[in-house]
Amino acid sequence: MAGFLSKIFGGNKKADLDALIEDTLTGILEKGGFDLAYNLDIEKKEEATEVKIDFSGADEELLKDHKGQLLDAFQLIIKRVTQHNFPDVVTNVSVDCGGFRSEAEASLIERAEHLKTIALEQGKSVYYRALPPRERKVVHQYLAQDIRIKSRSLGDGLYKKIKIFPAKNQEIEKNEVNADEF
Repeated sequence: MAGFLSKIFGGNKKADLDALIEDTLTGILEKGGFDLAYNLDIEKKEEATEVKIDFSGADEELLKDHKGQLLDAFQLIIKRVTQHNFPDVVTNVSVDCGGFRSEAEASLIERAEHLKTIALEQGKSVYYRALPPRERKVVHQYLAQDIRIKSRSLGDGLYKKIKIFPAKNQEIEKNEVNADEF
């Protein structure tokens, strides 16, 4: 095991990002005894390198358990390994298994839509449960598409609640400014 970790985090620096990621994934799957295969897609762009990994196999349900925490762990490990070995290369890593991430995002958006409707109908703030950063980003980006509503993260630490509230009417604000000018 020490040889595997030293290959990832030091010693032999890989000259090839693709080979490093392949070796890391293969090593983790072998050492962890996972019955999984993966599809690796690496797209090198000017601003960043996009790394997409999609797992499949008999242990898919294990990856999806506990709200995808094992998927998050794989994503974090690959991100850290690439940052350590290629500090000058900006990499965005996305790990999925059988469309789990898109299903989770759809569920987040559905709940956000429901809370947005309540906030608009009642004219007051509503709160979304505490979420990790990636999930909060999905909710905030979805809500930002509607100018009638605003959202803000509240709390300390990694998990924060989202406050969803109606935006002030832009026309009323313009009229108030115009009235003050006279």
